[in-house]
Amino acid sequence: MITRTWHGRTRSHDAEIYRNYVINTGIKDLTSTNGNLGAQIWQKAEGDITHIWVISWWKDTDSIRSFAGDEIEIARYYEHDKNHLLEFEPNVNHFETWDFTPVTTIQPPV
Repeated sequence: MITRTWHGRTRSHDAEIYRNYVINTGIKDLTSTNGNLGAQIWQKAEGDITHIWVISWWKDTDSIRSFAGDEIEIARYYEHDKNHLLEFEPNVNHFETWDFTPVTTIQPPV
């Protein structure tokens, strides 16, 4: 599994509007791409600025290419991002990802 992360910054008073825009564009597109395993939006306000991360999980890099094109490291932007983002970070990050089931009980040593 591969985790893809994108980060953007917007004005805090625009954060809800921009988050909804991201849901209706990027999240909609990536979750409808074959090989996408899910997505989340993480948000953190710091005064007048709000950081927004889009975190998505993918089966493999070929799946990511279906969404992002051949240069998967390049961030993908939409038409109205320019109305909300304070800057355009050029790249996204990809991480090899391992999933773990939480331990619910601790067994004493034998």
